[in-house]
Amino acid sequence: MMYARHVLVLLAAVASARSAQEAAVRTVLPSGSSIPLVGLGTWQSSQEQELEASVDAALEAGYRHIDTATLYNNEHVIGKVLKRWLQDGKLKREELFVTTKLPFFGMRPSDVPVFLNESLAKLQLDYVDLYLVHMPFAIARDGLDAQGHVKPGAVDKSTDHLAIWKALEAEHQAGRIKDLGVSNFNESQIARVLNNSVIKPAVLQVELHLHHQQKPLVAFCKQNNITVTAYSPLGSPGSKWISQYSGKELPDLLGLPAVKEIAARHNKTAAQVLLHHTVYKGIVVIPKSSKPRRIRENIGVSARGPTKNERVITVTQR
Repeated sequence: MMYARHVLVLLAAVASARSAQEAAVRTVLPSGSSIPLVGLGTWQSSQEQELEASVDAALEAGYRHIDTATLYNNEHVIGKVLKRWLQDGKLKREELFVTTKLPFFGMRPSDVPVFLNESLAKLQLDYVDLYLVHMPFAIARDGLDAQGHVKPGAVDKSTDHLAIWKALEAEHQAGRIKDLGVSNFNESQIARVLNNSVIKPAVLQVELHLHHQQKPLVAFCKQNNITVTAYSPLGSPGSKWISQYSGKELPDLLGLPAVKEIAARHNKTAAQVLLHHTVYKGIVVIPKSSKPRRIRENIGVSARGPTKNERVITVTQR
């Protein structure tokens, strides 16, 4: 498929992490909490035994950041694993950073405590470190069909982001949410919350990867002290947002010649190259994998940037 000409810059050095502690470097949020730059994504992880093994493998590899959501239908599995690790003394609660999300069928102020309570019960936690508004739009509570598709006419146009945010602030004040954030919001939607809130959004989670770097949005967040989290940082084939709205097919980022060249030169995986390209900018990544080897490899990226002796490869896509 033909692409508009654009230039992508890849670092031709991918530093190896010396330990899980180095790999799991954190960035501090406005509340004083710190979020690990590499977390485990769990979207499309609904097979219980497989997910349980994945979370175990991630914790063993040094992950302390787990991302989930009501919509993923897997919080109960994650809660089961976390409870076991906490009860066995292998992990302290303050070492963990758990993110979950308010679903788009719960976008009314009265829904906030209902869905937060459900998430906390399934996760078997007293609080979550980060609670995100999953989507900027809403549907009715019964707006999904049996296949998880939005029913015709189910969109709720009465959604009030500010009213929802006030309900979230109340949960923050009650100590059940450490930090608040949004997901899939644009600049104007974020600005409205920023300008009309006491507790400011600490995190924006969006699709972000080599071919969709979201530079203006990232710059806006940086100006407003908002940490960006990249979902689908490897250009996950499970994510179709770009293709749906741009009409362009997303290429296989792991198979790009420049990515493979850099990976071979530095004895790294293509995934590590792509993750490093995002992480060194201070952007959090939450790659999903069910394979223990890949889970270990994904956290084995460094947050350091290029030095003056490191070569930069410029890739032109057409």
